[in-house]
Amino acid sequence: AGTVIQQKNPNHNLYHKRRFRQAMQITLTSILNPEHALSGFPGMSGFFSKDEILSLLVARKDWHVVLAAFGFLGSLLTAVYTFRMIFRVFFGEPVPEALELEGGHLHHAAEHTNPATGEVEDTDVGFPGADHHIAERELSMKIAMGTLAVLAVLGGLLQIPKVTDVVHSFLEPTFADSRYYAQLEPSGSASLIGLLIGSALAIGGIALAWLLWVRDPRRPSALQARASLLHRVFANKWYFDEAINGGIVRPFGWFGRFARNTFERVVISGLFVGGSTTAVRAGSAAVRAAQTGFLRYYAALVMLGLTALGLYFLVAGA
Repeated sequence: AGTVIQQKNPNHNLYHKRRFRQAMQITLTSILNPEHALSGFPGMSGFFSKDEILSLLVARKDWHVVLAAFGFLGSLLTAVYTFRMIFRVFFGEPVPEALELEGGHLHHAAEHTNPATGEVEDTDVGFPGADHHIAERELSMKIAMGTLAVLAVLGGLLQIPKVTDVVHSFLEPTFADSRYYAQLEPSGSASLIGLLIGSALAIGGIALAWLLWVRDPRRPSALQARASLLHRVFANKWYFDEAINGGIVRPFGWFGRFARNTFERVVISGLFVGGSTTAVRAGSAAVRAAQTGFLRYYAALVMLGLTALGLYFLVAGA
């Protein structure tokens, strides 16, 4: 939201940041347009682009309708969670940090800590710095946020279904050789139905977020208690991390340790590398053992060699 507010309590996180709408009016004004666009609110850029894609899926019928249904469900959830953030951060009872900002004072905590982990941060490096700067007070941040807010509105006007075709005209040379390009255009009725459904879902999602986190903030906790199992699944990201860790990370880690401790050590180092080295060392040891320094041993070895050579010729001649 264009700022980093340091907390006095390391366990203080996003859930405790409340009512910054007075203290950070520029951030609130700038973020509302992109959040409306992300939710697919009527008239915004996301309204025309997202719902036109979903309308095309509906127009293709068969199993594509199922994909479109999941897409519309995702659109509803997007509206809920984006405005959940808006309502939780900018509305409700103000926290002490918000009151200090409203009074024109920057909040100075005893220690700069990461709100997510509680880890103490070095303020001499990076943002927010030792002076606790707030991003929206800088001209460069105002320009960046203002540009995003304006484009979130005007961007959708470039491609209104059956009205403007700026984007299609711009992309047409790129897809000139594609036989699918002409098919990627839903009918007027399909586009209208998609826009109506998208509008209802966007407005309904925003209204649901307002009911849960503004009108009755205690209701989410009650719903969480009733559906604790479902909440754990969502809070743990559908246990995808655990599944990846158990199905990929650990098996590959076990295989890597096996290859290092068994195959590499026994076969590579022991047989290929150590085997030739051992043979050379054994030969060298045998030669060193024969070099006793006694003349009679050398004479005996010569006699044994001549005897063996004579026996060879006798056997070969026979």
